[in-house]
Amino acid sequence: MSALLGLPPEVQDTCISLGLMLLVVLFMGLARVIARQQLHRPMVHAFVLEFLATFQLCYCTHELQLLSEQDSGHPTWTLTLIYFFSLVHGLTLVGTASNPCGVMMQMILGGMSPEMGAVRLMAQLVSALCSRYCISALWSLSLTKYHFDERILACRNPINTDISKAIIIEAICSFIFHSALLHFQEVRTKLRIHVLAALITFLAYAGSLTGALFNPALALSLHFPCFDESFYKFFVVYWVAPSLGVLLMILMFSFFLPWLHNNQLSNKKE
Repeated sequence: MSALLGLPPEVQDTCISLGLMLLVVLFMGLARVIARQQLHRPMVHAFVLEFLATFQLCYCTHELQLLSEQDSGHPTWTLTLIYFFSLVHGLTLVGTASNPCGVMMQMILGGMSPEMGAVRLMAQLVSALCSRYCISALWSLSLTKYHFDERILACRNPINTDISKAIIIEAICSFIFHSALLHFQEVRTKLRIHVLAALITFLAYAGSLTGALFNPALALSLHFPCFDESFYKFFVVYWVAPSLGVLLMILMFSFFLPWLHNNQLSNKKE
């Protein structure tokens, strides 16, 4: 702590935010280890792991959003942090989705039972809401000048374009991201994590008009007051659009392209 006192106030605030994010990652990691050792019922085990993973993702994204606003003149720094913490999440959240669209994709493709999917979805939504209240309590301590609970209680509308473009952006981002998840499963883990982190960073930059969340649970945690004020708009942009992106991806790669390939083969035989 004494080493921080000699730094400029802005650097101190950044270091504190980064330190809090790393502490949350460590605590969630410890909680996951305990859960794996103590919880043996599959449903309870899945619920707790999904809850912890979503909490970690939501908290870190809240802090990253704060840091991006704090240092908006240097977007490269923000993108570097997004890449780094995407790597951290990729390494620590193995086996969890932290995203309702990811659960939906697994259920449709037959990789997860409806009961397990419902448990994971419930864990994600509960965790998204719980993270807001925990973050509000932590920020009320005013550890940095940017931490104050009024910030999280107010609607900070991230949509900087009309609703039709916002829907398209979120759907395309979800389509691209979940396509990568589906097709990079056979790639070596170390390489896959870097590729996905780079992709998330690119989508965050390219989809800046909406925040490029493509994650309904994360959107609920970040923008809950906005859902309260304008539910239809935010529901369509952050819940319906990402789900449509996943459905279109599944239709294309699991049905349309195989059908087109088989059709071409049959034409050649004729």
